[in-house]
Amino acid sequence: MSDVICTAVAGDRLFEEEHRSFCVAAVTRGTFRYRTNQGTAMLAPGAILLGNPGACYECGHEHGAGDRCLSFHFTPAYMERIVTDVPGAKRLGFAGPRLPPLPALASLLAQAEAARETGDGEAFEELGLRIAGAAVAATTGSPGIAPTPSRRDQKRVAEAVRLIELNAEQPLSLTEIADSAATSPYHFLRTFRRVAGMTPYQFLLRTRLHRAAVRLRASDEAISAIAFDAGFNDLSTFNRRFKREMGETPGTYRACRSSAKSSGSAAGRSL
Repeated sequence: MSDVICTAVAGDRLFEEEHRSFCVAAVTRGTFRYRTNQGTAMLAPGAILLGNPGACYECGHEHGAGDRCLSFHFTPAYMERIVTDVPGAKRLGFAGPRLPPLPALASLLAQAEAARETGDGEAFEELGLRIAGAAVAATTGSPGIAPTPSRRDQKRVAEAVRLIELNAEQPLSLTEIADSAATSPYHFLRTFRRVAGMTPYQFLLRTRLHRAAVRLRASDEAISAIAFDAGFNDLSTFNRRFKREMGETPGTYRACRSSAKSSGSAAGRSL
């Protein structure tokens, strides 16, 4: 696993690079345009960058400065074992350049980011395997790659994503976000969904829940304080949406961290 922090800005020269192994990278901050043999896509937080060994690629930041990713790398032999264990998966290699933010990956990505923040390196191997397996499962039976959105559409969505990231804890309406992109709400809704893989509201909600999940894993703050800071004005609403997104209540989600710590301490004492 590598924590990749990019500080490139608009106007910087693009460099062609090559994937040395299979790459499954979770975008945790910022936006960028990713171009590879499988196609071109605008990646935003929650999306998964997919790379095949030997594939050349470029990352551009014409719409904003910098990004951060949790990047996992696997040799072909290792990835073949992962594919073998995923029901229905037959293809060794990714047909598309990315996966949009998916509910099936939300909890895993929050755990991985929390592990990064707390320095829990021992958790990364398991989390990397689980994320790779989920990515393979999500790409199995994919109907194909949609036409690449125009650069103008990508720019609008990239700017909107950054607006949401900077103001996620504040009330944000579709009209406000569409106005910032100088387009009608209906057209913007369709454009955003096509580029980002979800609606603006779904992205806003997922951003809030993701940040709350990271804090639940990484701190002992009160659940109510975390919920309110994330932008939820009602604790019951936060609990209900958190369970729907992550598959368990905030309290249970946090308890898993405590159980993992206890197990790790016990294992250490037994050595």
